[in-house]
Amino acid sequence: MGISLGPNQYGKAEVRLVTVDRQGPVHHLKDLTVSTSLRGRLERTHLTGDNADVVATDTQKNTVYAFAKDGVGEIEDFALRLATHFTGSFEHITGARILISEHGWNRIAVGGTPHDHAFSRAGDEERTTAVTVHDGKAWIVSGITGLTVLKSTGSEFHGFPRDEYTTLAETEDRILATAVTARWRYGRADGINWSESYDAIRRALLETFATKHSLSLQQTLYAMGEAVLEARPEVAEVRLSLPNKHHFLVDLSPFGLANENEVFYAADRPYGLIEGTVIRDDAEDSGLAWYSLPEF
Repeated sequence: MGISLGPNQYGKAEVRLVTVDRQGPVHHLKDLTVSTSLRGRLERTHLTGDNADVVATDTQKNTVYAFAKDGVGEIEDFALRLATHFTGSFEHITGARILISEHGWNRIAVGGTPHDHAFSRAGDEERTTAVTVHDGKAWIVSGITGLTVLKSTGSEFHGFPRDEYTTLAETEDRILATAVTARWRYGRADGINWSESYDAIRRALLETFATKHSLSLQQTLYAMGEAVLEARPEVAEVRLSLPNKHHFLVDLSPFGLANENEVFYAADRPYGLIEGTVIRDDAEDSGLAWYSLPEF
């Protein structure tokens, strides 16, 4: 029986990094979690324990901090700088993947005016990117997680098959709530204003969720992805994961009260999980863009 080493990578996971831009009286904060992974000619360390080709994960961590000294900028650009450094500095490292999550902070308002150097955490929402560089080619997958949204009407769910195990009632008016995880693959890696693109994509996701009359969360998912592709030609495909944050009507009849779609029980689990991809018909092959990333 033949045995061989398959695809592999290694790196430093979840390097916590906070930078403060102190140029001028108004400070600017960047709060990131950075993970690095390297690929290449690494057979010796796996098969014999020879570490001559292993760029230590501690070195990778220190590189993240050192590169931050020159400023982070947009997370896509920072990830590209790191990936290009690793693949360009070590002959035996042929590929690198950099994952970055950006944690948002808002300026604290004092007397209605944003404070120069005091901040409050923006919640669970995070901006993300996954940059892969291999043999001189780059792939960019950016995204958003923890974007929790809810609308109190404009959503229905009916017409589904029923069997002896079905208890769910059909409804023509329900609360629709989800925590959006969206990842989008850019069709190119240069000439993009990352901040403008991110803001526009986030806006398209939110506006579509709000305005699309939903007959199912699946229909809403497709409409959200379609809106991004229609608005942003630089995006080749969108992958969405939407947990259905169920809100069930509370039975108030034991108390002699009617519940006119007003009082709900918010269940955290189990929950429906709706996932899917919306892609341009003429999109180029994704190559290594999604390699080792969660499908959604």
